[in-house]
Amino acid sequence: MQATTGLFSYRKFWAHRFGAAPFLPMSRQEMDALGWDSCDIILVTGDAYVDHASFGMAIIGRLLEAQGFRVGIISQPDWTRTADFTRLGRPNLFFGITAGNMDSMINHYTADRRIRSNDAYTPDGVAGKRPDRAVIVYSQRCREACKGLPVIIGSIEASLRRIAHYDYWSDKVRRSILLDSKADLLLYGNAERAIVEVAHRLAKGEKIAELTDIRGTAFICNELPAGWNEIDASEIDTAGTLIPQKNPYKAAECNPDTAQHLVKKQLARGGKKTKLDRARTVIRLPSCESVKQDSELYAHASRILHIETNPGNARALRQRHGQRFVWLNPPPVPLATAEMDAVYDLPFQRIPHPAYQGAKIPAYEMIRFSIPIMRGCFGGCTFCSITEHEGRIIQNRSETSIVREIEAIRDDVPGFTGIISDLGGPTANMYRLACKDPDIEAACRRLSCVYPGICKNMSTDHSALIKLYRRARTLPGVKRVLIASGLRYDLAVESPEYVKELVSHHVGGYLKIAPEHTEQRPLSKMMKPGIGSYDRFRQMFDKFSKAAGKEQYLIPYFIAAHPGTTVEDMLNLALWLKKNSFRLDQVQAFLPSPMATASAMYHSGSNPLRQIRRNGEKVVIPKGLKMRRLHKAFLRYHDANNWPLLREALREMGRSDLIGNGKRHLVPDWQPMGTGGRYSAARRQGNRAVKIPGKKRHS
Repeated sequence: MQATTGLFSYRKFWAHRFGAAPFLPMSRQEMDALGWDSCDIILVTGDAYVDHASFGMAIIGRLLEAQGFRVGIISQPDWTRTADFTRLGRPNLFFGITAGNMDSMINHYTADRRIRSNDAYTPDGVAGKRPDRAVIVYSQRCREACKGLPVIIGSIEASLRRIAHYDYWSDKVRRSILLDSKADLLLYGNAERAIVEVAHRLAKGEKIAELTDIRGTAFICNELPAGWNEIDASEIDTAGTLIPQKNPYKAAECNPDTAQHLVKKQLARGGKKTKLDRARTVIRLPSCESVKQDSELYAHASRILHIETNPGNARALRQRHGQRFVWLNPPPVPLATAEMDAVYDLPFQRIPHPAYQGAKIPAYEMIRFSIPIMRGCFGGCTFCSITEHEGRIIQNRSETSIVREIEAIRDDVPGFTGIISDLGGPTANMYRLACKDPDIEAACRRLSCVYPGICKNMSTDHSALIKLYRRARTLPGVKRVLIASGLRYDLAVESPEYVKELVSHHVGGYLKIAPEHTEQRPLSKMMKPGIGSYDRFRQMFDKFSKAAGKEQYLIPYFIAAHPGTTVEDMLNLALWLKKNSFRLDQVQAFLPSPMATASAMYHSGSNPLRQIRRNGEKVVIPKGLKMRRLHKAFLRYHDANNWPLLREALREMGRSDLIGNGKRHLVPDWQPMGTGGRYSAARRQGNRAVKIPGKKRHS
């Protein structure tokens, strides 16, 4: 991995003499109080401004402030006019645009495309304080308000739309958000390194168009730069085996001597193979126009994109959009522990801006006593965007830094009662887990380090996490430390000592985990472990709970309507739930987020976990409102409102034997009055329950 400038090694900008602001200003009055005549950088966000390290704009703002820049925040502006975008004046360097911690479309709409009634990142949870596709709208307003000023976009909304992408809400492939927003530069992933370098180089007088060599950025270009080699992967038949078909996740492929790359279409005369300089090589993806018309090409492009995500070996990518190209530089180099510590040691107030006058911000209420201890995830679940955004290499804080933050929460955050609600991150138990060999890690192109099994090169030693838990819960003033982040139970069972520590001290009665399904067909498309891993963890959980004298419960999460899931799979899951006496209160349906591998499956019907071939492997896709409702109904088989739909499906499947009133049946043959909605076959006869006509009761 190439050497990179330390995050805090730049010479500070001259405005550092103003010192740190109590809060980054959101008004001219606050700027005047700080003695500022202008802002160097203005950040526009779709979230309320909470000065807490769990909110992306707070991290970026405080980091830029630590570099010496004067940073202002425009939070949840009125996007219908430009007035709110000029309330802090014209910034000296650039506007930074983000939709917020969530994608604005996911924030606004459910998996069934219904409008949500609240917004967790807004004071009092009020909905409608940000537009659909907020990055595009905010960027356009900034350009109108301050013509000629650089506009830089980032956050998960921009990150996951950096190339042509399937958009679930319009059910079509949209072009890169760079073109729709007319931004000058896009920062993807965790953007600390990129934003700091951009700010310092612009401050030194470089033009935004000259910043084409920064990792973790995307921009528009017209031609292939001089001195660059191009691998043409714009057609399916020009790309070879991305990962060998025989076993694409074989651990041996992590060895740098056997790591597989794209079979290169050589530009050299005579077709001779020449070794290309990775740092000066770009892969040409299928064009935006091609992937719009050809879903198999879309899956092919998605596969290449995901394989080129390891910072140690990723190459640049480019994709034609009309007469121009979107160019993606390789991903950012992960932060070292010392850099992570310095970021989280920035002077956060850990509370919302006073302008909100005590209004409750639900997302803040949920995390105000929680502490992020790491970033990244090497699980590679195909439906999840964490890996695409934060990367597969785990970035860790030191134990000392985490303890320092616990003490700061204890001493400074209003309302602290002695309970830390979470020590975690994208996962609860990947803290300090990494590949055993840095050289192997730098060469690896696996999409997951734990599927179909845990790689032999991956450490599963949980001792550092156990040590952190023990130290955290013995701090003065700390009564309890809970773990609320998602637990990777297939890793946890490799360390019984960790499971014992977790269950004995850090579970608040219930522990949520996500097996997602019981059947191998959908699990193989999710890249999730089999239900056997869940059973092993459940046995450990019950054993250690009993030993600790505690009555505790596992709450499993499952996904409905995921690519690769048949109605038979959902029936088997429902039978498993009934057998194990689970009655789920809430269920989640698959939502195709931009750029996720499972979204490529959903759109194309192909499997990008394997080499894409014409007429290759096809994936069953549950589409349509009725089918998605049916899948969800199986998860809530106990809900009488779902019984008519389930009875209809069971009869069509030839499984009428599961309709009846015995223990072996899934749904009864009678219907309570007032339930079932339009699917109900019950007649309103004044009774509390009505037998379905023509159906024999079973005992």
